[in-house]
Amino acid sequence: MRHGKKTKHLSRTSAHRKAMFANMASSLIEHKRINTTTAKAKALRQFVEPLITKSKTDTTHNRRLVFAKLRNKHAVSELFREVAPKVGDRPGGYTRIIKIGNRLGDNAEMAMIELVDYNDIYDLKSGKAKKSTRRSRRGGKKKKAAAETPKPSTDSAEEKKSDDSNDNADNATDEKE
Repeated sequence: MRHGKKTKHLSRTSAHRKAMFANMASSLIEHKRINTTTAKAKALRQFVEPLITKSKTDTTHNRRLVFAKLRNKHAVSELFREVAPKVGDRPGGYTRIIKIGNRLGDNAEMAMIELVDYNDIYDLKSGKAKKSTRRSRRGGKKKKAAAETPKPSTDSAEEKKSDDSNDNADNATDEKE
């Protein structure tokens, strides 16, 4: 029976699993986005989100707790300096998992895990706003047909004469100067 066993073992010993999560979390904090298998991404989410929550309050005790898990002082300093102020008002859910298909070698299901506030590829706030009006489908063909046909010239003879007289007057002033 499987009662009370909530950790995903991922076919690894506990030391290997802890080292792997420490390395993956350090890479995630450093690069803001990593590609891995879906199972590892889901397990990494449970590992890294409590660390990000601890980083919201910058105390020596919290830094030591996070360093005990990550074992990388550069990742800890980046987490407390850059990531924590950006996610300070967010009440959880700091990571996003996006499935990206299967790996070619062994057909493993791959996923991209990223920090939510650092997405620069598909930022919803800075993207172009959608058009607010919808066009009807009835008039679409008529408008396209009208745009393709050339319009006949509507210049009258009087407009042509006035344009010629203006050109002659400009030429006369240019010759005097």
